[in-house]
Amino acid sequence: MSTRALHVRMAIGLLVGLVAGVAAHLTFGDAPALAGFVKYVSQPIGQIFLRLLMMLVIPLLFSALALGVAGLGDLRQLGRIGWRTLAYTVVVSAIAVAIGITLVNLVQPGAGLSEATRAKLMEGAAGRASGITSAPAPKSGIDLIVSIVPNNPIKAMAEGDMLAVMFFSLLFGIGLAMTPGESARRLEGVLEGLFEVSMRLIHLVIGFAPLGVAALLFTLTAQLGYEVLGKLLKYVLVVFFALAIHQVVVYSLAVRLFGGMSPIRFFKGIEEAMITAFSTASSNATLPTALRVAEEKLHLPPQISRFVLTIGSTANQNGTALFEGVTVLFLAQFFGVALSLSQQIMIVGICILGGIGTAGVPAGSIPVIAMILGMVHIPVEGIGLILGVDRFLDMCRTVLNVSGDLAAAVVVSHGERRSES
Repeated sequence: MSTRALHVRMAIGLLVGLVAGVAAHLTFGDAPALAGFVKYVSQPIGQIFLRLLMMLVIPLLFSALALGVAGLGDLRQLGRIGWRTLAYTVVVSAIAVAIGITLVNLVQPGAGLSEATRAKLMEGAAGRASGITSAPAPKSGIDLIVSIVPNNPIKAMAEGDMLAVMFFSLLFGIGLAMTPGESARRLEGVLEGLFEVSMRLIHLVIGFAPLGVAALLFTLTAQLGYEVLGKLLKYVLVVFFALAIHQVVVYSLAVRLFGGMSPIRFFKGIEEAMITAFSTASSNATLPTALRVAEEKLHLPPQISRFVLTIGSTANQNGTALFEGVTVLFLAQFFGVALSLSQQIMIVGICILGGIGTAGVPAGSIPVIAMILGMVHIPVEGIGLILGVDRFLDMCRTVLNVSGDLAAAVVVSHGERRSES
């Protein structure tokens, strides 16, 4: 099954779900026959697809986050390069998420549904969501800070307490990086195996995405009609412009102010890597091209660029973090779920960690988004809206991810030259 063929089938699933749902809404309205079809056919199919995704969140996130941190090597020996890379990743990812969240709050792409329509959408949504994820109710204040540290990580995994799981995964990765010896390396190999198996299963699940997308979108559009189309278009435009702002403005300032390089030279030099990233929608698949571009076009020190780009292909996913933040807030607006400022700040933090723990492959962010939706009690079935347009947005955010890795290599290389002079 090729990625291109899957992409075509997902687009067909999107169109079938939208057209059939709108037609059913216009033809049957609130007829019992349509309600029965939604309840017993389209809705269960969509729910099974979502449950398959959620089933893989814990093993994927734990292995990816732990390996992402462990991949930094011995933190005591890496010194400046490792910490500069980590600091750059956290700061620039935070800026990316902040841009996305600010734009989605200003434009409000998901707002505007009538109360009657929203009530119909939310009817039974809490029960369906609890069947997909057992995430606890969101906390605030000091309770949130305390609960981040789990007293039992296995219990946290079973209860879907993802902040606690993320904290344990990061701590486990730090311990793995700081522990020398063959035993630690064998354990790292086990985690790599767990990650690869999880990704293989996700690829299998995503293979059923066309059917899942069609079922989820039919369920929504049979209730909403064509009202959903305008909101979906606004969502796509918000994501695209947020990515463009970060690409053009933030990376230009980063390479100019902290990398000592002209933005024009930078973007001209990485053009080949950006084209590869857009066509493959995979940071990992673009890594060989990015490594060559860094050395031949940007003339960066190989020992620095190889380290930063290799780590960045998994851990420096600015575009993914931005996309996840925008998507969660869009669906919150769509379903009328009010998120407090503290909850939005929490989402920023999770998206930064999600950028570290998200696989650099097509559709790698979907399980993380499903997890975040469950945490803040947004109906998880809303992800069907996103899957229908995810391929194009995935290609766009991969360009941002790869550009961010190369910008990080420029900044870290410049910082090392200044430290040595």
